[in-house]
Amino acid sequence: MAFKVRVEGFAEGAFIPRRLTCDGDDVSPALDWAGEPKATKSFALIADDRDAPGGTWNHWLLWDIPASVHSLPQGIGEGSVGKSGTNDFGRSGYGGPCPPRAKGPHRYFFRLFALDIKSIGLPSGAKRPALEKALRKHAIAEVAYMGRYERS
Repeated sequence: MAFKVRVEGFAEGAFIPRRLTCDGDDVSPALDWAGEPKATKSFALIADDRDAPGGTWNHWLLWDIPASVHSLPQGIGEGSVGKSGTNDFGRSGYGGPCPPRAKGPHRYFFRLFALDIKSIGLPSGAKRPALEKALRKHAIAEVAYMGRYERS
């Protein structure tokens, strides 16, 4: 089985439901995955908007997810699993899609990484550059799921 990730509540490439955005409840979506390499010891997640006006905008950074975990529930609480990094809203945890109004749809990528190490050694609150440095050393597989959102 190939490594796959699925974000519940919308089809791959479809529009993200309002409840998962800044215009709704701003809760993280449920995710599930399977088919990771046998050498996987943990997972990491990056959710971002590559269409943001100033460049890529980080919405969710999560790592040190145990290899035994294969899903995250909707609205997962801070510290429930793994460690959360500081997103570009300046807070830890999930920050939903919130593109500028009337600027067209943005693409949101939920990227899951299988890692060859149980802990990448970063403290909670770390930012994306530190996470990416660790991922370059320890990622053995990566999958992505994309959704869109537009504010009118």
